[in-house]
Amino acid sequence: MARPVPPRHLVANIYYVGAIGVSSFLITTPEGHILLDTGFDDTAPIVQRSVEQLGFKLADIKIILSSHAHIDHVGGHALMKKLTGAQIYASAGDARALESGGADDYIQWPKDSIVYAPVKVDHVVADGERVTLGGVTLTAHLTPGHTRGATTWTMDATDDGRVQHVVFFSSATINPGTRLLHNPLFPDFVEQFEATFTKLKALPCDIYFAPHGGQFAMAENSSGSTRGRNRSVHRSRRLEKLIATMEQAFRDQLTAEKVAAK
Repeated sequence: MARPVPPRHLVANIYYVGAIGVSSFLITTPEGHILLDTGFDDTAPIVQRSVEQLGFKLADIKIILSSHAHIDHVGGHALMKKLTGAQIYASAGDARALESGGADDYIQWPKDSIVYAPVKVDHVVADGERVTLGGVTLTAHLTPGHTRGATTWTMDATDDGRVQHVVFFSSATINPGTRLLHNPLFPDFVEQFEATFTKLKALPCDIYFAPHGGQFAMAENSSGSTRGRNRSVHRSRRLEKLIATMEQAFRDQLTAEKVAAK
């Protein structure tokens, strides 16, 4: 999952700088760059090399965002903040997890499998908040469920003279072993997930990316060149199918829990 993969230009000012199994995206601007997800702590050097291999400077990263606060996506936040001096932006729900190093996560897995270096969050983002740097704007859409503060980000990118609606999908899977009903660690789990699916299905989307390469076929294109439009850019129908599959899994588990409760 953490093996290196050649970095590449995806579309417009968006580049893939992550490992083969866990995504990291660099969004470049004339006034510095935005990094979305850092991977594990030990994939941070992969991200660093990828950024530099593409001809950018690590020190020019000004803002670090996240899709959701699990070890495989934010485990490198503390190290990357140290290397770049960038500001960490996160939703309130995920800020709790980041500042506790994952110890505050609701999932009941062995702690040594979910904890990472704690990192201070510099700015808490609200639902619908627009984060702008160098004329580039990303909008935060809080889509809780996979974590308390999972965040799907959107932006517009001009590609070949056409404005494309880009979605950086967070995740909407149920963590194994998680109970939906009467969960004391996440009392409004069902209501939050219902709202998340409604919101995700309403997002305009021409192109989407995701936290794991396999969710948008990154592994199939791991030997591609570092420049030029990449075949791993996928359109809205694939995202619709992905969301529908996750929603069906949610509804199946919810039904099973309700039947068992009777």
